[in-house]
Amino acid sequence: MIVVMMTLFALVIVGYVGGKLGYLGGDFDRQLSKLVINITCPALILSSAMTGELPDRRFILPLLLISVITYIVLAGIAFILPRYLTKKKDDEGVLGFALMFGNVGFMGYPVVASIFGHEAVFYAAVLNVVNTFAVFTIGTILVTGKSEVEGERFQKKVLYSTPMLAAYLTMAIVALEIDNIPEAISQPLTMLGNITVPAALLIIGSSMSQLSLRALLGNFSVYATALFRLAILPIGVYYLCILLGFSEFVVNINTVVIAMPVATYGTILCLKYGKDTTTITEVTFITTLLSMVSIPLLVMFFL
Repeated sequence: MIVVMMTLFALVIVGYVGGKLGYLGGDFDRQLSKLVINITCPALILSSAMTGELPDRRFILPLLLISVITYIVLAGIAFILPRYLTKKKDDEGVLGFALMFGNVGFMGYPVVASIFGHEAVFYAAVLNVVNTFAVFTIGTILVTGKSEVEGERFQKKVLYSTPMLAAYLTMAIVALEIDNIPEAISQPLTMLGNITVPAALLIIGSSMSQLSLRALLGNFSVYATALFRLAILPIGVYYLCILLGFSEFVVNINTVVIAMPVATYGTILCLKYGKDTTTITEVTFITTLLSMVSIPLLVMFFL
């Protein structure tokens, strides 16, 4: 697991160097972000149910329920807590996004697989259904702010965006126990999905390359947000879900997913809506770095 975390962080460093050398950045990052959101990430979700033995479909409903409860709690925290973490009004939204959304789709999958086995990638994908819906609705509100036109917030098309359609189809494949998908379909999807993780991490690294060294070291707001994102919130959600009576297996996977560093979608959405990426990049960098220690410790002491 530590090797996995170090490998992912190494890709961020490659993105940083590529940005400094001029290979990444600007319009290229924006186009690559669109590619990740609309094509490679959906392929990654679909391919999680095409790896041979099908996951246990009995966990689908409990995972969806625990995810809904988790994100309701996190949404409340995301809209309230940031005002106490920063004095900058413009940073409250992105810090709220950072508190609410972990890197489920990009880092969550390989980390969950390293802890629970490869078949658990599907379970992370089920949890990612609610996460994906929340990112493109609540997450967009947090990033864009209240000054945005109302029509830009809740758009029905998020319900049939490519990441959501991929999640629906993946659950249907498992629920219906469809295990004879031709390799002519599964292999291209797997290859395409494999682009997601390195591309997303390269985007983070490239965004980092635009920051000063002082900015990369963070500030009080960044470290306070990191403490909540990597430790306080995952542990709190863990005990809450145990009290609610969810099975240990479901709680453990949900906890690991929640303990991920800040979602790369934060940087991607800031780029999409023309927002300053400084704060979200700082907190993404710091949480990605610290997660190499925090996730193994969380697993060791709580799971």
